[in-house]
Amino acid sequence: MSGEELSINLLFPVLNERLRLQNGIDRTMAYLKENITIPYKLTILDNGSDDETPEIGKELSEKYPEVSYIRMEERGVGVAFRKGIALNESALVGYMDIDLSTDLKYLGKTIELFRTRPELEYVNGSRFSKESDTKGRKWYRKITSMGLVFLLKLFFHMKATDAVCGFTFLRKDTAEKLAAVCSNDNGWFYTIEFLLRAERMGVVIYDMPVEWQEDYNTTVKVWKTIKNYVVRMWKLHKAFREENNVKKN
Repeated sequence: MSGEELSINLLFPVLNERLRLQNGIDRTMAYLKENITIPYKLTILDNGSDDETPEIGKELSEKYPEVSYIRMEERGVGVAFRKGIALNESALVGYMDIDLSTDLKYLGKTIELFRTRPELEYVNGSRFSKESDTKGRKWYRKITSMGLVFLLKLFFHMKATDAVCGFTFLRKDTAEKLAAVCSNDNGWFYTIEFLLRAERMGVVIYDMPVEWQEDYNTTVKVWKTIKNYVVRMWKLHKAFREENNVKKN
C-alpha cells in the first residue's frame, strides 16, 4: 500500500469525559495538522454519557470537519470499538484513550510502520516493553496491570507485553476480520480478546514500546475492572478449548 493510499481513523471511546474531551481532541488535531500528511478522521464514540460530553462532542464536530460525534446508549469500550470498526472507511483504524496517556508522537510512528511494512497488520502499544517509558503510574495500578499480563501469558500464552495500553491500530480488513470472530463483550475485555484472537489467528503484530503518562483523573474503576477481567478470562479460555475441540473433530 503506497503512502498516497493510506488514511487513518482515530476512535475515541468516551463516557462522561467533560473534563478531558475538549483538550484531548484539540491536542490531537494540533498534532495531526502539524505532523501527519495522510488523510485522517477522528471519531468520538460516546457510550451513553450523562454529563456535558454530548454537547462538547457536537461542538467539536462542528469545529473540525475531520471530527465526527456518535452517540450510543449502550455503555462499554467494546461497544464503541465494534461500532467504530463497523463505520470505518479508512485504511487504518484504531482507538486511543482521550486522556492521551500515550504520547501523540506514536501516531506518526504507527503510520510510518504501516507505510514501510506492508506485511504489518496490527500495532499494539505497550507500557511494559523493555524500551517503554512509563511515568506517574500508581503502584497498585502497576501491580494490577502486570498481574493481568501475567495471567494472560499463563492461560493464553500471550506473546504481547501489554494488552490494555489504550493505543491500538490495525489495517481495515484485519480489524473487520477480528470483529467478526470476537465475542460481544461490551467492556474493556473486548480489546483484550481482540489481541488474543489476533495472535491465535497468526496476525502480524508489532508490540510497540511507548512513552506513557498516568492520568490521575481516570474514570476506570480498578477493582470492578479486575473482577470482570477474571470472569471474562475464564469464559474465553473455555471458548478457546471448545473451538480447539471442534477443529480436532
